[in-house]
Amino acid sequence: MITDEIKNIRKYKKIPTEVCDFIENLSKNIECGKHFINENDYANVEVYEPKEFENCVFESHEKYIDVQLLLSGKERIDFRSVEGLHVDKQYDEQRDITFFENNLSDDFNTVILNSRNFAVFYPTEAHKPQIKLENGKVKKVVVKIKL
Repeated sequence: MITDEIKNIRKYKKIPTEVCDFIENLSKNIECGKHFINENDYANVEVYEPKEFENCVFESHEKYIDVQLLLSGKERIDFRSVEGLHVDKQYDEQRDITFFENNLSDDFNTVILNSRNFAVFYPTEAHKPQIKLENGKVKKVVVKIKL
């Protein structure tokens, strides 16, 4: 997992130039939905109300790396190794996602997303996004970088 300020995005050589360009040129007015960056990478933009901790679950991906950032609001994301987690919903190849049983233990790390930073999650890292920190909606961008 990587977390840093958006202004440092180009320091990470594994993040394609086109993805860096897309992230640096994001506008808070970008429309929700799927945005293709190049033939391999895309971004999902959505607005939602974060959920209570108990209602969030760990997930992981096999084909894509996630770069997550917020255009507005705040959100907590917990993360940990997929090792030791129990699968709740088997891998969905079309959606590239596995969901894990809700483990309420304290065996995880946390990152707080705001409009100045980003977090990168790799396939071996389960992440539990959309955890509520404050009332109100967030506008989130999840960039998917194909492995």
